[in-house]
Amino acid sequence: MSESATTGARGMSVAAAFAGMRSAAPVVFRAGCPDCRGRFELGANALRLAIGASSRTTFYSFTCPDCGAAVRKPAGERIVELLTGGGVSTLRLQPKV
Repeated sequence: MSESATTGARGMSVAAAFAGMRSAAPVVFRAGCPDCRGRFELGANALRLAIGASSRTTFYSFTCPDCGAAVRKPAGERIVELLTGGGVSTLRLQPKV
């Protein structure tokens, strides 16, 4: 079946799905600082995600733009999904041997 003959989302290629788009808006994440209680929005490039072997070793981090504190917060499955989907740099941690 050719691309032009398919109908519905299942048979549609990525190129066909995005053919009419001009540009995508950059992804912005809302975050808060536990030190200064500041609330702000950060772009994907301001966040880092570390995925470990357990929930205790999976976290995201950023520097607070208000007070400069290094912030590290736990990341559950949904947060990991959102951050990776939004283009956040990811580091996969290897378990100790």
